[in-house]
Amino acid sequence: MTTSLNAEDLTWHPPGKWSAGEILEHLYLTYTGTIKGFSRVLESEPVRKQQSLKMTARAFIVLKLRYFPNGVEAPAFSRPKGASSTNILADIGPKIAEMDTVLATCEAKFGARAKVLDHPFLGPFSVAQWREFHLRHGLHHLKQIHRLRKLKAQ
Repeated sequence: MTTSLNAEDLTWHPPGKWSAGEILEHLYLTYTGTIKGFSRVLESEPVRKQQSLKMTARAFIVLKLRYFPNGVEAPAFSRPKGASSTNILADIGPKIAEMDTVLATCEAKFGARAKVLDHPFLGPFSVAQWREFHLRHGLHHLKQIHRLRKLKAQ
């Protein structure tokens, strides 16, 4: 879907909404954040906090019910900062591959189900849960890009 986006597609957006380029930058930032977090885990030990009931419920909705709610504000570290959409498009695939490698390394060291790293809103996740989160999160944002393209075409 992203390979057919031109420069105008990447920058167009309705007022108050992110453009496709900004959505891709947000995803890129979440991938690099996950890489950094898991790299720290590999250097030391898993980082886990107590999971609140609210976090447990949110994680269940996203990971088990496979529903990613709209309107949740992204953490500050993952908000678009104005990076070049061309660079993001070129770098996002390799970042996904790098993230997969660090996840596989952690999985080999700690197991797929051990809680190893906290998600900022959903609490401690295992490697398997991080994989599922990124799948659901990416699909959620691909739907947004698809809607943007439809709106732009009207």
